[in-house]
Amino acid sequence: MNIFKSFSWKLKGVKVYALVGRSGTGKSFRAGLLAKKYQIDLLIDDGLLIYNEKIIAGKSAKKEDAYMGAIKTALFDNPSHKDDIIAKLKTIKFKKILLIGTSNKMVAKIAERLELPEISTYIQIEDIASKEEIEKAIHSRTKEGKHVIPVPSIEVKRDYAHIFYDSIKVFFSRKKNKKFVEKSVVRPIFNQKDRGAVSISEAALSQMVLHCVDEHSSSIKVKKIIVTQTQQGYNISLFVNVSFGEQLSGNFHNLQKYITESIERLTGIIINEVDITIDQISHK
Repeated sequence: MNIFKSFSWKLKGVKVYALVGRSGTGKSFRAGLLAKKYQIDLLIDDGLLIYNEKIIAGKSAKKEDAYMGAIKTALFDNPSHKDDIIAKLKTIKFKKILLIGTSNKMVAKIAERLELPEISTYIQIEDIASKEEIEKAIHSRTKEGKHVIPVPSIEVKRDYAHIFYDSIKVFFSRKKNKKFVEKSVVRPIFNQKDRGAVSISEAALSQMVLHCVDEHSSSIKVKKIIVTQTQQGYNISLFVNVSFGEQLSGNFHNLQKYITESIERLTGIIINEVDITIDQISHK
């Protein structure tokens, strides 16, 4: 990350907020209301830059053909997509921006890639929605394939008419201001095709880890790999054998970073942790 560019936003007094919750829990549905509460003009949601309820840059992850492609779009993995957002941000005067994602690590990665300051306020979906509301949102996502984009339907129909489904109006009330906020309901292409969650199998992810270890150091031998999927991402536990005299500390920190960055770049999934346990030290 370019620290100088991030620092320049800090000098301008820019504050970064994040709304976090697992997929389908109603984050986009509530993002507009949250933005109004904190007086935030800019939103980053699923690859889109939204300003005052208008899409002004980016491309929607919901337009992607495949689930993994949607994740990569949401994470601004494509350099031209990322640069488009950064360039647009430079043309706008703003003090606050809200990032929406499925984990703390995801929104932190978005902030880093868009050269924004570190996130100052994390808001969990459970903090602003009841258990019943979250369950209703999950049902709408998993059973009906419906997603929400926090902008009026005219904005979505203009560029994403083929995935547009319906619109909803949410009543927003403050002491001196009462109004309706319109949001758009879409059915993404990847949901229309498979209508279910897509994940990477433990076997496939283990093979990728083995390949990363082999590329990084031929002297490290993997004995066992344990893959665990959580709401925040994937946890990987490695049990390895090393040769006596192997430089341990720096080498293994570099290996952790190499595995994380390589798999996230190739797949778009979030690697939450890579734990390495030295099971045996052998003589060369």
